[in-house]
Formats: sequence, structure tokens, C-alpha cells
Amino acid sequence: MKKRQNWSSKLTYILAVAGATVGFGATWRFPYLVGQNGGGAYVLTFAIAMVVIGIPMILVENAIGRRLKVNAVDAFSGMANGKKIAKAWQIVGWMGLCGAFGIMAYYMVIGGWVLSYIGQIAFGLFDLSNPITIAQTSAFYEQNIINNPMTISFATLVFVLINYVILVQGAVEGMEKAAKYLMPLLFILMLCMVAKNLTLDGALDGVKFYLTPDFSKINTKLFVDVLGQVFFALSLGFGVMITLSSFVKKDEGLIKISIITGLLNTAIAVLAGFMIFPSLFSFGIEPNSGPSLVFKSLPIVFSHMPFGTIIAIAFFTLLMIAALTTSLPIYEVIITTLQEKLKISRKKAIFLVLGGIFVLGNIPSLMATNLLSHISIFGKNIFDAYDAISATIFFVLTSFGCALFVGWVLDEEAKREILKGSERYAKVVKFWFWYVKFMIPFIILIVFVSSFYDNFLK
Repeated sequence: MKKRQNWSSKLTYILAVAGATVGFGATWRFPYLVGQNGGGAYVLTFAIAMVVIGIPMILVENAIGRRLKVNAVDAFSGMANGKKIAKAWQIVGWMGLCGAFGIMAYYMVIGGWVLSYIGQIAFGLFDLSNPITIAQTSAFYEQNIINNPMTISFATLVFVLINYVILVQGAVEGMEKAAKYLMPLLFILMLCMVAKNLTLDGALDGVKFYLTPDFSKINTKLFVDVLGQVFFALSLGFGVMITLSSFVKKDEGLIKISIITGLLNTAIAVLAGFMIFPSLFSFGIEPNSGPSLVFKSLPIVFSHMPFGTIIAIAFFTLLMIAALTTSLPIYEVIITTLQEKLKISRKKAIFLVLGGIFVLGNIPSLMATNLLSHISIFGKNIFDAYDAISATIFFVLTSFGCALFVGWVLDEEAKREILKGSERYAKVVKFWFWYVKFMIPFIILIVFVSSFYDNFLK
């Protein structure tokens, strides 16, 4: 068997994980959920949830992934405390793969939207050189995104091919190179956007909305949305952390890495809010427009700014980089599993995964609002169904299974794995293990029941 690669350094691993966990979760999904849930109350609850459930669950998946240093399915096998692990536990890994497929089925389409915006703004087909209205951005969105499957299909295919070029370089090499250059570029672009937006007239009102918690807004829906966002933002429950940590050296301290990952993700998500809300309030635009926030509302803002076209291209380039740093490791989850399970070459596995998801996932998602709009799954179109089923069922149940696997199957072996490179944190590991064994599964079950009811039964 070919020796498994390792990350060249702790920094490259952290950058790769940061890329996997930042993505659209921080730059697209987090801001619109903040807008829908009243601003500061959501931000505060998200920060608390990251500490209470996010970081402990990163550690859970890191322990599973590094233990055997194999793919996200076989990670749930082998021996634990002198006993052979039942093969049935591999179902947890397969659920994670189903979730990874589901998210990529529509995620790449959003990447296609972003590429299409960049091209059409750059070539003047979406003119932002003069102030425009919400009616104009809505019309553009409907005509060129929702009801233009051919153009978006091409843009999505281009985005998939960009992923292919990077992935074919190797499991670690491709992601390392991408993380080294793309993550610093993403951060620089975000800082530039934040600096620009904070100088706008009325920007302070946006900052106030964003950071001042209105405790009357904290309810069950907000709590469920926050916990769902933590899973989404940290790529928990679809094998990403398990796969990435399988390339981590045995002497690296997983506790420190997990804490840095959680804090970095929170910091960049919060930074994304500073990039968006000051500009919305500066031009009197409501922040609660939902998933289409960056596609319908922000172009209005750019059209009122000096050099708005250049700023818009920079912003959507930032989104594209964020999408790319996340899509690479999610693809890798399925590629590595296919490669190791079927004993096939990496190139063949990449072609099967990217091609299969494009045909079975991306094309149906592209046509969900036009040619296939008559198809409904649980009362949702195909695009929304992929999102709801992945996030509501597979992500949450996979995370639940991971917590049970670490707490009740690996037991002492999980502690030993975490303590490698983190020996001085023995007391922390002891508390973490108790917390994962008894508290985390209970919290995840509450999230599952609430989100399942909201998405499929309400």
C-alpha cells in the first residue's frame, strides 16, 4: 500500500482547514443568516456555539481521522481497546459521503453563479457604472442566473475544471498549493473591502445592527439556525475534517489545531459581516433578503460607489476564492474514499467524482428553477432539496454518529490519540471526552429534531 502523505507543516494544514471551513459558509451563508435573524443576537449566539459545540466536534473528527490515517469510511473500522469494531459503524462514514455529494450538487452551481457575475460585470453586460435599483438587480438575477441554465452550466463546468486542475496535482500537494496562495489573497481582499465599507456615510448604523445584540431576537429558530451554521461553517458531518486530519503527522497537537481552526473560522465569518452590513445600511438596503443577499442587494451598493465595477469584481473574486478553498477538500473526501476502496488511480477517481456530481447533482440543480421546476421533493425544488437533506439529515446524523463513535466505541483510544503531541492538556482531554460522550449527542439530537421539523414537517 502506498504510504500516506502528510502535510508539509502545521501552518499549511491550518490554512487548508481554514479554507475548507471558511468558504461560502462565512462569506455567503453567515451574512444572510445574520440579516434574517436580527443582527447582533445571531453573531453573539454563533460565537458561543462555536466554543460550546464547534471546537469540541472538530476535535472529535480529528481524532477519528488521524487514528488510522485512512479514508472517511474506513476510519470507522479496525480495533478499539482490544475489540474489533463492528462493520456497521462504517454507515456513519457513508452518511458523510452522501452529505458531501449533496452539498457539492448545489455548491458548484453557486460557484457558477459567481463566475457568471464576474464575467458579466467585467464585460459590461451587468452595468454597475451608474446607480441601479432592486428591480434591476432582481431582473438580472432572474434572467441571467435563475432562468439561464445554458450560461450557468458553462460557468459551473469551468468552476469544476478549475477544481480538477488543482486536485489532479495530488491529495496534499494540490490543496497545500491552493491554501498557501488563495487563503492570504482571500484575507487581503476581505480587509480591503472592510476598510472601504467602513468609510461610507451611515456605515456605523450597519456596524450597530451587526454587533448590538437584541436579546428579544433569541428564539428557537435562531438557536437552530446558529447550530446548523456551525456544522456548515466548520464542514462538520461530511467527512472533511476526518479526511484532512488523516494527513496530519502523529506528533502534531490536535487540541491547538482544533482551537485555532474554530477561532479562525469565527474571526473570518465576523469579518465578512463588516464587509457587507455597513455598505447595506449606508445605502438604505434591507439586510434580510436571504440567500440572494450578495447577488441582488450588494450590486446596488457597488453601483453607488466610485469605481463600483472594480470593487464588484474584487468582491465576487473573493467569493470565488472562498468557494474554491471549500470545494477542494469536500471533493477530496469522496475522491480519497473511492481511490482506496476501489483501488483505482487518483486521476480516474477524480474524473468519476467530478463528472458524476456534475451530471447527477449540478445539472439537476441548475434546472431546478426552470426546466425541472415541476419536480418537488418534500415540497422543495431540487436545488433546495439537496441543501435541506444534506444539512438537516446527513450532516447532523453523521456528527451524532461521530460523537457516539468517539465516546462509546473508541473510548480510551480516542483519549490517547488526542494526547499525542498534547500531553500537557490531559485534564482538558478528560473533560472533553466526558462532554463528547454525554452532552454533545444530546445537543445534536435537539438540533436534528428541530431542523427536521422546520424543513420537512412544518
